[in-house]
Amino acid sequence: MNIQKKLVLLLVLALSTYASAQVTDAQKDSLYIQQVEDHKEPYKVLHAEPLYVDLIRDLGARKGEKEWNVGLGLTDNLKFDSYEALIEYEWAPIDRLGLEVELPFTFYSPNGTANDSIPSNQLNSIKIAAQWSFFVNEPMATSMALGYINEFELSNFRNFGKPFIQGNIYNPFFVVAKRWGNNFHSLIYTGPMIEQNFSTKKFHTTYDINTSFHYMISGTRNFIGIELNKTIDKRDFDMTVRPQMRLGVADNLLIGIVAGIPISRENERLSSFLRLIWEPGHKKK
Repeated sequence: MNIQKKLVLLLVLALSTYASAQVTDAQKDSLYIQQVEDHKEPYKVLHAEPLYVDLIRDLGARKGEKEWNVGLGLTDNLKFDSYEALIEYEWAPIDRLGLEVELPFTFYSPNGTANDSIPSNQLNSIKIAAQWSFFVNEPMATSMALGYINEFELSNFRNFGKPFIQGNIYNPFFVVAKRWGNNFHSLIYTGPMIEQNFSTKKFHTTYDINTSFHYMISGTRNFIGIELNKTIDKRDFDMTVRPQMRLGVADNLLIGIVAGIPISRENERLSSFLRLIWEPGHKKK
């Protein structure tokens, strides 16, 4: 009888421990979501932001939010390797409006043998952008935004200043994001890219459809997920699959790691991308 009682007590203890662990995870999720949304005006819904084609600012941004990003990437092309680097600053001057300035660089090196046809290194463009969250619904855990990116395309370093600005890219976009329960996140980012070449006076239009799905780890800002970057260029369709993860290194410092796997690109092979995210003024609650 004593042995039976001990077994029953151990079973009850194990079940109660498991149940408390499950409650703890749920409480962590609820507490972190509440930390972000915290029932202040204006309302804000926690969403996982993709790491490669990122947003201008959090959906439902609140006045005073700001963030620095530094990105480093490597793409293995058939004839040469390309290294990308970017510096961007984003901030919210008023509630629900995000602004961004970005400087993207690209550097090239021969892949195996010397090749005179590789492009010249360059500061690709000066990008300025705005994003307005026009719909934020906490009960539905859904947010929507409209935005616009303008890129002043610059000449490469080999011909720098001849001319200084050689073209412009007009890029309006639409974003809709939905959180499913506490952990699962989905997002669609889409819009046309209209490129104008000042010397030829010609326009070239492509259309991007970027979708992402993420699982956010309980009680943290860490997540794992996948980003699908799709481009339609007349009758040509390209897609790159980008598995990714984000880790919190410090309270106000995050690191994002992205791999790129092209599905239907003729000249591009595997790629990788690293994003450092620093949020000055961010305080743990």
